[in-house]
Amino acid sequence: MNFFRLTCLLAVLSALPLAAQNPPQTPEQQEKQMMEYIDKEVKRLTEILDLEYWQEFYVDSTLTHDYHAMSEEMKKLQTAKVENTDLYLGVQDKWMEQIDATYKRIFNEAQWKKYWKSGGERAQKARNKRKK
Repeated sequence: MNFFRLTCLLAVLSALPLAAQNPPQTPEQQEKQMMEYIDKEVKRLTEILDLEYWQEFYVDSTLTHDYHAMSEEMKKLQTAKVENTDLYLGVQDKWMEQIDATYKRIFNEAQWKKYWKSGGERAQKARNKRKK
């Protein structure tokens, strides 16, 4: 995970109180927004890591699956009217850990090191700090 992705997800979480003031997005709008973000992230990783075609496919599949699963968990918390932001961050951290574990299997050693140095390590440290 990188700093940009973490920042985007935290911005979404912090905007939850504002959502009550604005009309909610339709599920189609939410899905479109998520897919646009996934496409941008795949392109970004492809550019900085020089991913092969099969790696792009696996990164796209991983992000699509894991972001949808994370979104479903977040919706369950919202439906249950959970207000504790630590629980939302815990769900997010769990899925970001899963994404990083998958990336480690997909990327070769040089790509993993580059990914780790480009923000993955910083994000991992932030998750570890929140765990404490």
